[in-house]
Formats: sequence, C-alpha cells, structure tokens
Amino acid sequence: MAEKNISIAADRDNPNLILILLLLNKWGYVSGEDISKKLGVTRSAIWKQVNNLREMGYEIESSTRLGYRLVNSPDLILPEEIWSKAKLELLGKNIHYFSSIGSTNEKAKKLAISGAPSGTLVVAEQQTSGKGRLGRQWVSPSRTGICVSIILRPEMAPYEAPKLTLLTAVAACETIRKQTGLLAQIKWPNDILIDGKKICGILTEISAELDRINYVVIGIGINVNNYYFPEELIDRATSLSLILGRKLNRKELLVGFLESFESHYNLALKDNFKEVMTKWRKLSCNLGRHVKITGKAYSFEGNAIDIDDEGALLVKKDNGEIERVFSGDVSLR
Repeated sequence: MAEKNISIAADRDNPNLILILLLLNKWGYVSGEDISKKLGVTRSAIWKQVNNLREMGYEIESSTRLGYRLVNSPDLILPEEIWSKAKLELLGKNIHYFSSIGSTNEKAKKLAISGAPSGTLVVAEQQTSGKGRLGRQWVSPSRTGICVSIILRPEMAPYEAPKLTLLTAVAACETIRKQTGLLAQIKWPNDILIDGKKICGILTEISAELDRINYVVIGIGINVNNYYFPEELIDRATSLSLILGRKLNRKELLVGFLESFESHYNLALKDNFKEVMTKWRKLSCNLGRHVKITGKAYSFEGNAIDIDDEGALLVKKDNGEIERVFSGDVSLR
C-alpha cells in the first residue's frame, strides 16, 4: 500500500505510531524494545503515549517481560483504526481526523484549494455545523454516526460530476445492506432510506472550469448509533441502532463503505459508470413510482421512469412529456 500521511487534531503528544503497532498486533504483545527500535523513542516516551491512549479509552495490558497488548478499543474512528482494518489505495494516503468540527465538507474544500491530493479524507466524530442539500442542517452528535468527506480530482467533464453522487449512494446502500441485512434503498438524488426514513445523506460539491474539474468534495453522513433526533426530524429520520435495537461498530461500517466506494470508483472510471448505473437502478426506491418534484420555483408530478447517462432523473408527466430533473426534492406519492 502507498505511503500514508496522518493529521490528528489534538493538543496532546501524538500516540498514533504506537497505536498502529498495537492494532496490527492485536491480541499479541509488542515489546517495549521493539517499539523503541521501530519508532526511535525512549521507554519513558512509550509509557507516556500508552497512558495517553488509555485516557482515550483504549484498554492496554502491560507486562514487564512481554511488553504491551491492546485488549479493547473505544468507539473511535481514528485514522489508525481505518488503516489497520481497510484495504485501500486511493483513499488510504491522507486522513485528517477531528474529534469535533464544524463541517467536514468545509474543511475538505479548504484542503482541496490548498492542493490536497485526490483520495484525501476528512473524518470527524462530531459535526457542529453539518449541512445537507439546500443548506439544511445535518445533525451529528459525538461518536454516534459517520461523518466523512472525500476529496477527488477525477479526469472527467464537469457535467458528469453528478454521477459521483450516484456512485456514493450505491456504495453506502450496498454496505448498509451487507453489514446489517436491512433493506436500504436509494432515493434520488442523494438519500438512503430504510422503511421510508432517512438513514444517510450525501452532499457533493464541485469546483470546476468550463472543460475540467478542479476538485470534487463528497460528504456523507450515516446515522449509526443515534438515539435522539430533533422533534422536526422524528418522522423523517432514523438510525441503524434504532431499527436493529443494538449498537453497531462504526469502524466496520466506515471501512466497509470506503472499500466499496474505492472499488466502485475505480470501476466507474474504467467502464464509464455503466455498472454503477445498473446497480443504482436496482437499489432505487424512485423508479416505477409516482413522484412529486419540487424545486425553488416549480413543482410537478409524474412517474419516475429512469435516470439518464448524466444522472438526471427522467420523469414522465401526465401529458406524456418526459422531464429531465437535475435537482430538487423528490416526494414519493
């Protein structure tokens, strides 16, 4: 795997290198001598960083003779956790982690403007100013959901960028189905629903010139272990834990999504999104349904019959006219 880079927003000494060694040798001991040789740090520095990890919630056994052993990990989606579990290339090189942030998308856009490479991730345990489409709020309490933004620099025409949202939805939907057994479905253009309630949202933002994309930032939020929603969202949103009645492992879900996303992205660049489009159609809850489309200055109803090669929803009106819809809210009738 390509060389990785890590950026952790924290004030304490960075314990990430020791954590990587412990994660890669989970259930087995790593001697203090080996750690000292590999990392070039003193025994006292090792002890200090192990204590930092314990303060973060990691259960680590220590033995004078054997060294250190990781027994249990807290519910944190640290970069080291991702690296130790995921088989990634593009998305595994640069991960920026925050215990709390206003918006992962806003941070990702700043990093992209500064030249961050394609595949850079921004991951957060909590968003205080998370946003969805049309400026809506996305509720992200600490350590309950998945908040991640992906920076991409694809060699494709700007008009093709909406297909990346479809790809992200397929990856998220398939991951949720695989890991939970729940019948997640895609609601055009960027929501994942279970039993009609929103479980996941996607926000794609693009910087482009007339004939080229500078960067694309794809933000995804998944309600995993949320047990509370504002009153105005109770009838429209839910979480995986509320449906299943148990707490889920956020790390496994995030790793599964990232691996699925990277696989679909690599495939899409080779076959021009054909397979992604086929999968999206099978997972859609819109197609074949009567829908109401609401935009800023218009509203109409019809039957959702397909999506075209650019990701637009094709809606057949009552008069037989087929409307290509690129944006707007879709309500199932």
